[in-house]
Amino acid sequence: MLDYTFQWRAALRALPDMLGGALVTFETAALSMIFGVLIALALTVMRETRNPLLRGIGNGWVSIARNTPSLFQVYILYFGLGSLDLHVSSWLALLAGITFNNAGYLAENFRGGLKAVPDTQVRAARSLGMSAFQAYRMIIVPQLLRIVFYPLSNQMVWAVLMTSLGVVVGLNNDLTGVTQEYNVKTFRTFEFFAIAAVLYYLIAKAIVAAARLMAWRLFRY
Repeated sequence: MLDYTFQWRAALRALPDMLGGALVTFETAALSMIFGVLIALALTVMRETRNPLLRGIGNGWVSIARNTPSLFQVYILYFGLGSLDLHVSSWLALLAGITFNNAGYLAENFRGGLKAVPDTQVRAARSLGMSAFQAYRMIIVPQLLRIVFYPLSNQMVWAVLMTSLGVVVGLNNDLTGVTQEYNVKTFRTFEFFAIAAVLYYLIAKAIVAAARLMAWRLFRY
């Protein structure tokens, strides 16, 4: 028979700290996306080049990121580098791990988006006197970003959820870390993690809603 006594009032008193952790979670995910997009664009160029070394590095990054667990990537960056006397903070290891993962997945999305832009547009831009860099910057990349916009928003949601991995390397100021700290002190597991789950859900829904609004403003013509 269920005899668990729910103590929501005690859990709700921790809500300000959990909201602070949610802000750290969002900031970490946002930074990982910014760095991930920049690296993914570079990887996309590398995978399309004729240089076998650059192409191999780009393909290797994507292959590792997409075919190994995110948890392992964060572990290697924190404990693996630590064993080599290259010590990084829990937050930096988490940020680097999520960025590595984001870049791999986004590079594959960008490659698909690039294939969707007709090659004739590059040739037309070059015929107008544009350099290859100008053609990509002014013609190809804007169309590419429009094609991959919704996958970008999905990856942002995924980045937010992946920040929960920080707890395994000792991060205690993000949403999951703060929740676990209170859980250890009070043993009110259900209450605290239920609130954390709701906060993660609201963050994800807010990202999707913001993405839809941005898409309506940017792509309505």
